[in-house]
Amino acid sequence: MARRPRRVKNEINVVPYVDVMLVLLVIFMVAAPGMPSGLVELPSAGKSSQQVTGNPMTVEISKEGALLLKDGKDSTPFSDAKALAAAIKEKVDAAAGTERPVVIAADKNVRYEIVMQTTDALRIAEIPRVGLQVYQK
Repeated sequence: MARRPRRVKNEINVVPYVDVMLVLLVIFMVAAPGMPSGLVELPSAGKSSQQVTGNPMTVEISKEGALLLKDGKDSTPFSDAKALAAAIKEKVDAAAGTERPVVIAADKNVRYEIVMQTTDALRIAEIPRVGLQVYQK
């Protein structure tokens, strides 16, 4: 019995690749809801007696303690409260004649000490209007 020479196939079998991609897709779909988002979870409180007027600057404090100054569409991260207060003081002084409010939006899981350090740095920098942002119940 004579043997026939084997012919070379020039096709790629993609079925294993599709199987791997489907498994990865399922893993990411299951894991995605558990991943932390970049949102700050504000604490809730009763109805406020005062509403913020004008164009406030917002200081966001994440649960890790990272400081972020949001002024309109600009967002600037800061390493410490003193540098943040200096930057806010410059912006307030640049807008002479108007008292721009500063709102602190701290995550409900952040250490209270970090919020107090930030508030104290703003008070020392003589920022006239500082408030805390909360969700209304």
